[in-house]
Amino acid sequence: MEFEAKLIRHRNKNRIAVWYENKPDLIARFRKLPDARWSATLSVWHLPDTAINRGKFNLEADKGKGVPCLAKIEQIEIFKKYLNTKRYSPNTVKTYAEALQIFLFFYNDKDIKDINNQDVVAFYNDYILEKKLSISFQNQVVNAIKLYFKTIKETSINIDKIYRPKREKLLPNVLSKEEVKKILDAHANIKHKAMLCLIYSCGLRRSELLNLKPKDIDSNRNLVIIRQAKGRKDRIAPLSLSILDLLRDYYKTHKPANYLFEGREPGTQYDERSLGEVLKQAVEKTNIKKPVSLHWLRHSYATHLLESGTDLRYIQEILGHKSSRTTEIYTHVSTKSLRNVKSPFDDL
Repeated sequence: MEFEAKLIRHRNKNRIAVWYENKPDLIARFRKLPDARWSATLSVWHLPDTAINRGKFNLEADKGKGVPCLAKIEQIEIFKKYLNTKRYSPNTVKTYAEALQIFLFFYNDKDIKDINNQDVVAFYNDYILEKKLSISFQNQVVNAIKLYFKTIKETSINIDKIYRPKREKLLPNVLSKEEVKKILDAHANIKHKAMLCLIYSCGLRRSELLNLKPKDIDSNRNLVIIRQAKGRKDRIAPLSLSILDLLRDYYKTHKPANYLFEGREPGTQYDERSLGEVLKQAVEKTNIKKPVSLHWLRHSYATHLLESGTDLRYIQEILGHKSSRTTEIYTHVSTKSLRNVKSPFDDL
């Protein structure tokens, strides 16, 4: 058979996923079909779910094809509703739902109640390891599977025996103060400059910056109030007087109505991809040859606080870390003590 087709639910739309042999003529034919798209998430081409396309791929309703797939789509939608009632963030709901969808669709012809722990292990080996996907993605799958199968009465899976990959011990990426200064000074646009400066000066996550509102800047106490951040917790961070002056100049110029940093349409939230581009352009202007991300600014802020003598407990509170172990990682990248270590090479 040249191809295999299944009904799927992708990005809240009914689509037809099509797997076919890797032949140039088949690829060329498929690409000519209306609204044919490639999904990097699912690693499959897909088309709109229409009567014409169902007919092309033998998925007519009266033939009963694609029913197991549709049942799984319904289950994924139920799972999303469950996560919403547990008050998971929209990003987490999206991430877990997509991870579960990839796992369930890996076993297209197998009922959910028949999927077992050996299938999970096979998925690790035949999908995650085969495609050289990250440990982070594998953890997302584990979280999704555990949460989903807690809600299923008829199941062959023992969720207590689903194991996690060994955690990577990676050090956070940190910039020097000189590098940070170059990046923050790169933009003449006051809005772009204010966003990057606020991320570094308060150790904010990207979403935390974008969710800020003018009322969250407490100019009387020189504080930033970060509301319902990761873990649905409020916290405060100290606000530099220099940043406060910059924000006042920005506010006079832009007069934001709802969010502190708004998109092109008044009252709308600034786009997270556009914020990434703001940083990318700043790094390019400085000619820094490092793959700097917005989170690097947060890591750098924490490390620079530690090097200036700030107690780890305060850093933990400012960053909003649940565990002190998360904050302690910055002790491994702080160079304050290491600079005092004399190499024996100097005595040779």
